[in-house]
Amino acid sequence: MQTRSVKTAEDAAELIAERAIDNVKVGVFDVDGIMRGKYMSREKFLSALKSGFGFCDVVLGWDSNDQLYDNVKYTGWHTAYPDAPVRLVPDTCRELPLEPSTVLFLGEFAQKAEGVCPRGALRRVLNRASDMGYSVMSAAEFEFFVFDETPFSVREKHYKNLRTITPGFYGYSVLRSSVHAEFYHGLLDTMRKMDVALEGLHTETGAGVLEAAITVDEALASADKAALFKTFTKIYAERQNKMVTFMAKWSHDWPGQSGHLHVSLKDKNGDPVFHDAKKPHSMSDTMRWFVGGQQRLMPELLAMVACTVNSYTRLIPGFWAPTASMWGVENRTTALRVIPGSPKSQRVEYRVAAADINPYIAFAAAIGSGLWGIENKIEPPPPVEGNAYAVEPNPKDNLPRSLGDAASRLAASKVARDLFGDEFVEHYAATRDWEQREYNKAITDWQHARYFEII
Repeated sequence: MQTRSVKTAEDAAELIAERAIDNVKVGVFDVDGIMRGKYMSREKFLSALKSGFGFCDVVLGWDSNDQLYDNVKYTGWHTAYPDAPVRLVPDTCRELPLEPSTVLFLGEFAQKAEGVCPRGALRRVLNRASDMGYSVMSAAEFEFFVFDETPFSVREKHYKNLRTITPGFYGYSVLRSSVHAEFYHGLLDTMRKMDVALEGLHTETGAGVLEAAITVDEALASADKAALFKTFTKIYAERQNKMVTFMAKWSHDWPGQSGHLHVSLKDKNGDPVFHDAKKPHSMSDTMRWFVGGQQRLMPELLAMVACTVNSYTRLIPGFWAPTASMWGVENRTTALRVIPGSPKSQRVEYRVAAADINPYIAFAAAIGSGLWGIENKIEPPPPVEGNAYAVEPNPKDNLPRSLGDAASRLAASKVARDLFGDEFVEHYAATRDWEQREYNKAITDWQHARYFEII
């Protein structure tokens, strides 16, 4: 049996028996989009297929550095960090080309933990779409820098003077991709075997930066693919004695790294609903309202998309990233880019997102805000033509300038609570507030250089 033919628990058990797999890799994604998991014995896995398994809920109560949040209700010292129930998702079964003796299954948090689970938040949004008569198609594309470094060397260098795999600015370079063809083909092959097929992979403008576009799929599967792509691209690179970063902006010398999200809707018959040849830019009423909702809610949902302190270093004029909630048609200077085309290809690109996103949470924001727009028939302002950086935005469309401000906006958003649930909004906003407070404790090189001697 092929891994991607697995749809049920019975299928999963049959595959494990057929391949005589002794240990299965299982994983969940935490609030920061980091994959946490373990190897599970055959016996334990078969039991978990039927009744789920317990996973210490600290993975929902600590940050990307395994430091415990001091401000969340769901878990903490006050709850004594019990196990949270996790259900396995059989149809996420995948090959692991780098570990051919086993396979991978994703899980998602269940029962009480489902309220704060990133994958659960996206599923709730997609259930809302289904209740409205829609299915959602989506795809992510990521930019990422590749270094001739290791996890040890970057620490020894204190993240300075790092060597990228190629020098200089050279976007869409056939020279660079051909010189490093083995790395490119190895990554393409790994992703194809994991059913995370890439429709494009090329150099971007910057030293050692690549861009990968993941093939479109139904939204939950698309988010799975995006999250797996980030994790296993890092794994693939480190096995080649290289490193990859998905930071929004790793150096002030180079542009930031995007994580753009493409979204469209279909009706219950499977027909696209964003295209209407009789309307301006072929935008149907449904698409226009969807964009209107995205545009209106972006400032108050930004913490779900710009999710790290570093995210906000990218959102500055002139660096291919938006500074206000604006939209345009085929306009790469705006936060939302409407892409006209055939009924099948017409879509909106959510360009405010960077490569550091948790795909489940970012897709939930991008899709949920659009659905809210349809529900409320939100009319967007006129599209921006030309350079959006030269346009004075409506003050209400300005984006928060820090993670702390964005977290406060999210916590206060009644619409967010309706879309994603009170438990999720309170938990997630608290984690972003923690992230900002951790940063506020830091004494940076800039501060030393600025103040050490002179002040």
